Amino acid sequence: MVSESPCFRVSSFLFVLGCLVIGSLAGDPYVFYDWTVSYLTTSPLGDKQQVIGINGQFPGPILNVTTNWNVVVNVKNDLDEPFLLTWNGIQHRKNSWQDGVSGTNCPIPAGWNWTYEFQVKDQIGSFFYFPSLNFQRAAGGYGGIIINNRDVIPLPFGMPEGDITVFISDWYTKSHKRLRKDVENGVNLGVPDGIVINGLGPYRYDQTLFKDGIVYLIINVEPGKTYRFRVHNVGISTSLNFRIQNHNLLLVETEGSYTVQQNYSNMDIHVGQSYSFLVTMDQNASNDYYIVASPRFVNSSDWAKVTGVAILHYSNSQGPASGPLPDPPNDYDTYFSMNQARSIRWNVSAGAARPNPQGSFKYGQITVTDVYVILNRPAELIDGKWHTTLNGISYLPPSTPLKLAQQFNIPGVYKLDFPNRLMSRPPKVDTSIINGTFKGFMEIIFQNNDTTVQSYHLDGYAFFVVGMDFGVWTENSRGTYNKWDGVARSTTQVFPGAWTAILVSLDNAGIWNLRAQNLDSWYLGQEAYVSVVNPEVDQSEVPLPENAIYCGILSSLQKDQAQRVNFSGATSISDSSKTVFILVIISLIVHSFR
Repeated sequence: MVSESPCFRVSSFLFVLGCLVIGSLAGDPYVFYDWTVSYLTTSPLGDKQQVIGINGQFPGPILNVTTNWNVVVNVKNDLDEPFLLTWNGIQHRKNSWQDGVSGTNCPIPAGWNWTYEFQVKDQIGSFFYFPSLNFQRAAGGYGGIIINNRDVIPLPFGMPEGDITVFISDWYTKSHKRLRKDVENGVNLGVPDGIVINGLGPYRYDQTLFKDGIVYLIINVEPGKTYRFRVHNVGISTSLNFRIQNHNLLLVETEGSYTVQQNYSNMDIHVGQSYSFLVTMDQNASNDYYIVASPRFVNSSDWAKVTGVAILHYSNSQGPASGPLPDPPNDYDTYFSMNQARSIRWNVSAGAARPNPQGSFKYGQITVTDVYVILNRPAELIDGKWHTTLNGISYLPPSTPLKLAQQFNIPGVYKLDFPNRLMSRPPKVDTSIINGTFKGFMEIIFQNNDTTVQSYHLDGYAFFVVGMDFGVWTENSRGTYNKWDGVARSTTQVFPGAWTAILVSLDNAGIWNLRAQNLDSWYLGQEAYVSVVNPEVDQSEVPLPENAIYCGILSSLQKDQAQRVNFSGATSISDSSKTVFILVIISLIVHSFR
């Protein structure tokens, strides 16, 4: 019998150990972020003002992950008031604890930290995060989210040479605290002081309109290459038209859905919406080119002063941008904008987070189980205070989040009685939520009785935008629905004096926020929640997090934080830590055989 050498024994042992370690670490990766939210002083429009930044950045860092990765974000609140981040368009499958809105989470007190932990399950695309409380989005605090395809799922277009995130937003020099006070007192937001692009002011293309010395955005590109532009309207109330001088925008994705690829010379992007365009640098670069974001549907000459302008700079450019800005659509042409929105279609032949085509889910053949016709109204006085309503109800946020009240079976916090139509009664303030049917198929029609474009968002889901038109929705309107390739997204616009219809499959258990994205409408009460409860014991719904913050009726359960900066809820170690751990173990084993 031949005896084994020490080297062979070590090699065999390490091989077995390696297999065990790799097996134990298999699964979806974890990524870790540590963010400090604080006030910064900057000058988007030339005058110093306070904004909300993350890790000293405004806008905040890009969260760049891949389908099914686990994300751990530790947020330290260095503001002087409570804070929450919400993840616009991230579905948090069966994990509404991480949604970061008042109905699911207690606020993070000033000086505290809280760790979000969620999986970007079965999603791809372009999204963003932002503060959900206290009108804070008007001061910034937002950043981008990119969810990439897994390697086994090909893109439905050639790989771009670069990936560029663009935030466009109306901007006010008033603080968010002053703005929210104005809104509470019935003061209209009025014309913003400017439009910012990536937190920077306009290029001074007209010296009579803008003061000197404003820092503006320059995007550097190489001639002949194609770039992916992810454009987000992170503003608070203004629809914006986005365009790049002399360049086509090839639309390829919106809010997690690949679209039929179509060229646009410009795109109306409404509050809270996100789009991906492929832009090819096919010009002769005799000079730089304007990137423009301008307000839509306005009737004031003051709006000419609030156009956002950045610069597209080719590496071989011969000079600065010149001439007039590229023309926008007619300012008052809502028909143009609606027809443009209708032209956006789902790419039913492309795989997304999964290899099967997007169109394999034939939503047009599913029986609708619940119908809600939701009517909004402009702000009005209710019991002496200004409120906005949906179906005559202005949402009253309870001191105990809905999800916590549900978890602890606390009676009287909310009522499952949100009406499916406007009731013939005076408007009221109430905590009334929608009782959704688990695995039901809900039709929601938004009827806009306001004088401005409103956009509406549903957390936890992507819904199908199947129809929109001017006038009042009726049962006969269903005959105009697109039941084949209506795009799936999480935010849709509703034009004034018009309606938009969506269909959504309620397969994601939890309590989910349905809200106006226009911040003034949302802040004054235009929101509701949809409760989706699995009647059977659902082992897959994520339980109450160990690091949950308690407030309201449950305040007595809250303990002070001993460590306010370290990760407070992570359940795994990072990839780099795993690597170090493996190397240390191997080193110790090898040393033991010497």
